[in-house]
Amino acid sequence: MRIITPGEVARPAGNKYLGVLVAAKFARYMNELPRERIQLKEEKLTTKSLLALVNGDLTYKLLRRRRSET
Repeated sequence: MRIITPGEVARPAGNKYLGVLVAAKFARYMNELPRERIQLKEEKLTTKSLLALVNGDLTYKLLRRRRSET
């Protein structure tokens, strides 16, 4: 099992909190895919998504939230 440090996550994302948030959303997205499309060897989806972020394979775009009218 590979250990990914907060410093490694912070480099591509700008800060560690944003990096973990992006990786978690990508892991949730991969969880919704059919099992045939995901190659599960022995890594968890969160580990795969963190590795994709650290390796630069994962690109993302920040969107501003719309203010809800109450």
